[in-house]
Amino acid sequence: MLHINDLTYRLGPRILFDKASVALPEGGRVGFVGRNGTGKTTLFNMIAGDLHPESGSITLPRTMRMGRVEQEAPGGPTSLIDFVLAADTERAALLHEAETATEAGRIADIHTRLVDIDAHSAPARAATILSGLGFDSEAQDRALSEFSGGWRMRVALAAVLFSQPDFLLLDEPTNYLDLEGTLWLIDYLSTYPATMLVISHDRDLLDAVCDHILHLDRSKLTLWKGNYDSFERQRREQQAIQLKHQKKQDEHRKHLQAFVDRFRAKASKARQAQSRIKMLEKLQPISAMVDSDVLPIVLPSPQKELSPPIIAMEGVSTGYGERTILSKLSLNISNDDRIGLLGSNGNGKSTFAKLIAGRLAATTGAMRRSSKLEVGFFAQHQVEELDLTQTPFLCLSEIMRDQPESKVRGKCAQFGFPGMKADTPVSQLSGGEKARLMMGLATFHGPHLLILDEPTNHLDIDSRAALIEAINDYEGAIILIAHDRHLIDACADRLWLVDQGTVQAFDGDMDDYKKLVLDRAGGGRREGRRANRAEAKVAERAIPNASTPTAKPVSMKKQIAAQEERMAKFTELIARIDKALGDTAVFSREPARASTLSRQRAELEKALVLAEEDWLRLTMAQEDAG
Repeated sequence: MLHINDLTYRLGPRILFDKASVALPEGGRVGFVGRNGTGKTTLFNMIAGDLHPESGSITLPRTMRMGRVEQEAPGGPTSLIDFVLAADTERAALLHEAETATEAGRIADIHTRLVDIDAHSAPARAATILSGLGFDSEAQDRALSEFSGGWRMRVALAAVLFSQPDFLLLDEPTNYLDLEGTLWLIDYLSTYPATMLVISHDRDLLDAVCDHILHLDRSKLTLWKGNYDSFERQRREQQAIQLKHQKKQDEHRKHLQAFVDRFRAKASKARQAQSRIKMLEKLQPISAMVDSDVLPIVLPSPQKELSPPIIAMEGVSTGYGERTILSKLSLNISNDDRIGLLGSNGNGKSTFAKLIAGRLAATTGAMRRSSKLEVGFFAQHQVEELDLTQTPFLCLSEIMRDQPESKVRGKCAQFGFPGMKADTPVSQLSGGEKARLMMGLATFHGPHLLILDEPTNHLDIDSRAALIEAINDYEGAIILIAHDRHLIDACADRLWLVDQGTVQAFDGDMDDYKKLVLDRAGGGRREGRRANRAEAKVAERAIPNASTPTAKPVSMKKQIAAQEERMAKFTELIARIDKALGDTAVFSREPARASTLSRQRAELEKALVLAEEDWLRLTMAQEDAG
């Protein structure tokens, strides 16, 4: 499918790829992993043709349709549903041509192709994808320009998924999603029928969706079979084997060198010594596969424990101005709670976090907090608000005004900025490094309660593991808002759900919540199918009537004949697919094709039922007229 041969690419003085080669299997769902800054997005840009390698080649099938979310959010007056439908350019062109075509052969070709690409179900499919990504039916009819950049990036993702390309490239697709959208996307991609290459640091996605892992390390590409858990296990086993071989080789080298050193000067052993010198020269060193260390993340614990509860609410309401967002809040937070906050974006998670942090007042009810309570608040928007001209050293110097430079630099090192790294301008820090700095500043004084709002954005898998360790070592209370299920599973011992204007304890675990989210999405799919059924019928009926100019009425006899022709065509296509699926080997040899054929057969059966209903309606109308 995708062949990369001896790829070399430099970014300034850094070499990102050094004669890297790999071949991706057709139909493979490949997770692309590696440390931040190693060149994953750069490779995507080269695959898409936006960048050109210094040497080597990247080859793809000529007829392959590639789909990728653009880095710039779409905008304009176009409605969300129309923007997504327009992503399938072939369908749009065929429908337009079907309205004006008059030649019978061409009409049949158009009609057959529309069936092949499931054109009649397109509005329902587009609505389903948008619903899964967090847009209800009302939002789908609104203009793109009414939404923020993050929400518009979701629409761009929906458009790419709807267009069903042969090769799907996704670069951190969960970065713009909440937990609910992430759970839906994982479920959607787990049955995606085409080849996929996805950059992600979400372990749940990599485990549930991927059957191969492409690892970028030390400028080389290595393809591993299996999901992320399998990749990690195989890699550790290989590391152990290589370290064992390296140890044996080092012992052998020492033995040879000792012989040479002992007998080189003796004439009687000169030949043997020379022989061992040649053996040493030919002994190629084994390069041990050792991961570079990840700097730990430190969350300072509170110096003094407060008496529980640190926050108590009874019948509390809050909101903005006269608009109430949350009400009937009767909750307690203890000094060692680990609370995962669940709920779709827009339901009030951020409002609740601001209430807990003291940035938003309660409008009604009783809210009591410990008099000495200190709250640390980390949110992604704070990372974007950092002064780009500052450095980690200068940021901490403002907090540690009376401390000597050595102590300030020591604290910088503790936060992940050792040595000269502390003097690097914020503008030159990676997204993960900015997040580390902001997290260090937010928790500097050892708060009793820490609110973390999407702390994993821009963190790679190893840094996320370091964050999990830091959270579990932290001795205060934590409220965690994250789209990373693995983080919530590893850190939260209580789950609260923000839904229907209130916050309540969720009775269940993350598996139960996933089921709830997907069940709700399933309900949305059923509503979408019902809402679009009439539209699909109209579209299907319009196609055969295009055989005559629209200005002339079509006789009922010709309409019945056209329906009979459609029914025959559908029956023929179903028979053709049944013949292809009759070869059971296709399921093991070409699983992606088998999946596509099965899906097309199901859609053809639906189309045949609609055609039969129309034929029956027309024949009954003809009899009544007769």
